[in-house]
Amino acid sequence: MRSIRTLCGLRVLAMAIVPALGSVLIAPSLARAAITEIRITAVRPFAEGAPQGPAGPYERVTGVARGELDPADPRNRVIVNLDLAPRNARGKVEYEADFDLLRPVGGGNRKLIYDVTNRGRKFFTHWVMDGAPANANDPLSREDAGNALHLRQGYTLVWSGWDPDAPLRNKGMSIRVPVAMRDGQPIVRRIRDEFQSGTRGPVVGEFRLSYESATTDQGRATLTVRRAEGDPRVAVPPTEWRFKDARTLQVTTPGSAGSGPAVGSVYELHYPARNPWVLGVGYAATRDLVSFLRYASADSRGTPNPAGPGVRHALAIGISQSGRYLRDHISDGFNRDESDRKVFDGVLAHISGVGRVFMNAEFGQPFRTNTQHEDHLFPENSFPFSAARSTDPVTGTSGALLRGDGFDPLLIEVNTATEYWQKGASLLHTDPAGTRDLELPPGARVYLVAGTQHGGRVGLTPARGPCNQERNPHSPAPALRALLAALDAWVDKGVAPPPSRVPNLREGTLVKPDNAGFPAIPGWQVARRANPIVLFGDWVDPRPDPARGYPALVARTDADGNEVAGIRLPDIAVPLATHTGWNLYRRPYPEGELCDRDGSYAPFALTRAQREQAGDPRLSVQERYEGPQDYLRRVADHVSALQADRLLLPEDAAAYLERAKVLARQAFEPR
Repeated sequence: MRSIRTLCGLRVLAMAIVPALGSVLIAPSLARAAITEIRITAVRPFAEGAPQGPAGPYERVTGVARGELDPADPRNRVIVNLDLAPRNARGKVEYEADFDLLRPVGGGNRKLIYDVTNRGRKFFTHWVMDGAPANANDPLSREDAGNALHLRQGYTLVWSGWDPDAPLRNKGMSIRVPVAMRDGQPIVRRIRDEFQSGTRGPVVGEFRLSYESATTDQGRATLTVRRAEGDPRVAVPPTEWRFKDARTLQVTTPGSAGSGPAVGSVYELHYPARNPWVLGVGYAATRDLVSFLRYASADSRGTPNPAGPGVRHALAIGISQSGRYLRDHISDGFNRDESDRKVFDGVLAHISGVGRVFMNAEFGQPFRTNTQHEDHLFPENSFPFSAARSTDPVTGTSGALLRGDGFDPLLIEVNTATEYWQKGASLLHTDPAGTRDLELPPGARVYLVAGTQHGGRVGLTPARGPCNQERNPHSPAPALRALLAALDAWVDKGVAPPPSRVPNLREGTLVKPDNAGFPAIPGWQVARRANPIVLFGDWVDPRPDPARGYPALVARTDADGNEVAGIRLPDIAVPLATHTGWNLYRRPYPEGELCDRDGSYAPFALTRAQREQAGDPRLSVQERYEGPQDYLRRVADHVSALQADRLLLPEDAAAYLERAKVLARQAFEPR
């Protein structure tokens, strides 16, 4: 479709044909209610104005986007409690979201990459471009952008706030949304909060409540504790806890803030909470901001669109919680704006499993993430799981993640081994009963990056932390970069990405957790049970029913314990160690349960004598490779194959070959 616009000063006065832009810029007076004001608070040069390759110099644009929503609009009716939010004189519900852009001064390639913030944090520069982690929320230097790949290619990077309770420390991003009220009175409801000391966050005896308590009277609340997730709940005596204030719980049980038995235990508080945010506004705010950046020329006051004119395409990437957010964005219809235009052309959800975000609900808690031990009985996983249509044997309903309404984005879902153990990722490509492989629709792909853990990224070390084994340092970022490039080519040129690469039932590479074929590595505790996905009814008083659940299947491993299916990067295909997506807790944490979202790592012995002395069944380095040159040749062959399959970019291929030289020197030296 030809684009139509004419600019006079800062305002659109008429419309004329401009075929090269590829989008329609809408005058403020003609647009439906959405973003009403763009307030820019800072414009700063990035990397002191140094050119970022062919794209030239970049600048950071920071500000606030104000918007309003019509509760009567069918596109907004999915937002829980929007009808209970205060309205302005026009009958609309208002919100205000932080936004940030890294934009090429010269216009770049006129494509957006929207990086969904994770608990207020920017992830793209660190997780995808291997940038410096310390300044990921405030990227201003060349080091902050790592390899600067997507800046060199001319993309505009966009972030915005969507969670009103996201931490603001270290320059976090947030949104201001209304609080729901019923008949002009505050909403008060008894809810459930859960806390773990030491598994997620520091070992403390003080916890922040998800919502303000309507009273600090202990008699109106109950606190229990249990060691393992499935253990019986034991009441904590009132003498051993108190409300420090309306949003702070203090536990004073001896050992609760030290290395005693309470470390890693699950505390559960039931209390009367008040003032629920209308959290679903966050989805609409993302929709409306990206739509504004794509299609609008200026806001209602004449402030120009900070992304500039002629945006060709918009891609979205979400990592972990942010990827689950994008799955909600698609399934709940937020990829269709209030003027019936597509928001994102392509979406890449990374390490999301089959999860959603516990957000669009009264007293929702978006920060929750369901694992075997933590947040296990909070809403996250619900049918439909896959982009492919299927029937749920538990509920009898049929459906798919994609809506099929003409507004679906092209979808790529990428997961590590951890999501198969903790996040039900096998259900992305099997039927809900786990009995047959699904055929994905043409607009969807699914990939496993074998032998990586949930938090895999550049710079990780094998430090054990609370886990039994050393943690997995393997980074999936090279595969992620290649798949993002494939998504762009799919959107821009219609070039389909590589076929899905996942373990499957047909070839016997997708198996039950206790049948994965893992070797007996000396000193290792081996995981035999994945995080089960079960229905549990009301989240405030959950009652899990094992008979109403879904199987969590995992990838089969080879004799080394490395996964045989998925995208096998050189560290897995030409290994010097075992890498897994699971680990188990060690004392003083709850032994035997999956260690949050961490994987494991164990290098091979150098010689046969060393491995036999240790009782290690895995071949030593010298037994499997004839020498350093043999190892380098095999790495080079595998890198070439990945490049040919469009699963590795040329500069990452070159980096692997250089890294292999270093590893070869280290691996074959006497230890």
